[in-house]
Amino acid sequence: MAKMSSVFLGFLLTLVVYLFFGRYEFYGLLIVGFIVGYISQEGIVGGMWNAALAGAFGTIVSAILFIILITISGTALMGVLGGLSGFTISGITSLFAVIYEIIKYMIVMGITGAVGGALTKQKN
Repeated sequence: MAKMSSVFLGFLLTLVVYLFFGRYEFYGLLIVGFIVGYISQEGIVGGMWNAALAGAFGTIVSAILFIILITISGTALMGVLGGLSGFTISGITSLFAVIYEIIKYMIVMGITGAVGGALTKQKN
């Protein structure tokens, strides 16, 4: 079961990494996945699940913010491709890129989340 507090924190950290540290995205995702897995304290599977959810949510919101930003800033410059038609066109064409990013974020953050969860697993 997912701990929403750790997923939400991971989601916010994923947005920070994606939006501000794009050059070091892979290393940032490793660190964020580890933090989420460690905070969740649910073992290997729980840490992996929480980190993968945080990565997926971060990817989806980042993609939506990027499409909206391009749509708003490109309105005056792009003519027909601005506004609602530009939003629709950019949303459809970037669908495969977003799916690729979701899978990448889930795998990278899931692996390091499992490591973080394994370090906090308490023995009964």
